[in-house]
Amino acid sequence: MSIEIRVDSLSFLYGARTVFSDVSLTVEAGSFTGVVGPNGAGKTTLLKCIAGLLRPASGRVMLGDDDVSSLSRTAVAKIVAVVPQDHHVHFDFTVEEFVMLGRLPHHGRSLRQTRCDREIVARAMALTGVASLADRYVTALSGGERQRAAIARALAQEPQVLLLDEPTSHLDIGHQVDVLDLIGGMCEDEGMTVIGVFHDLNLAAMYCDQIIMMGGGTARWYGSPREVLTQERVVSVYGDRVVVDEHPVYDAPLVVPVSRRSSRKQMALTRQ
Repeated sequence: MSIEIRVDSLSFLYGARTVFSDVSLTVEAGSFTGVVGPNGAGKTTLLKCIAGLLRPASGRVMLGDDDVSSLSRTAVAKIVAVVPQDHHVHFDFTVEEFVMLGRLPHHGRSLRQTRCDREIVARAMALTGVASLADRYVTALSGGERQRAAIARALAQEPQVLLLDEPTSHLDIGHQVDVLDLIGGMCEDEGMTVIGVFHDLNLAAMYCDQIIMMGGGTARWYGSPREVLTQERVVSVYGDRVVVDEHPVYDAPLVVPVSRRSSRKQMALTRQ
């Protein structure tokens, strides 16, 4: 079942410093939404507020009809799965054991596995391409393999909402496409509502239905990739020169950064 996320007048402070204020938006059920913006704009903080991991200074986050602050951690974990940017595993879990941790919200304190649990975990590992790593220790995995295992663990929770902080970090270009194809398919085929933090504006433009652009202490713009990723708006938030063109393959904008210094390559292009 799909679930809508509504953010109402949300503000967050770290001590006396305002990270963002007055953020209001609605993420449609079953959509893939990207959060972009410069470092320090509050992208990850917004994600943690939506997950109920941080308490805002004011405002609220609604998961369907429920205020996230009114739900227990177990109740939230049955609805929302979070894939952080970094995964610190300090125990010698195999990949299968690590992914099985995603089933804990459905069992309370019991660690007893059922046949259904094992089937769900096997499917999650197959979807993310880590089934062949089932008996490997997570601590021995590469960064990209560990990222895919973390996504498998999140899928094993069977969430209605998936929150990802830089889901393509540590991944080569082929695995970036594989992971984002998988996530996009979860939206289309299973109605999962997905929000992901992106540093790569072009990946966000290619895969996301909507984009939230953070900057200046708030959510500056929220809309389709074409509405948000205009040359004027990207420059106003990032402060860098860019050219926004048409993607040669997809119906999406293509953001190309322009170097601040002259180079032989630029001069060669200028002469053509």
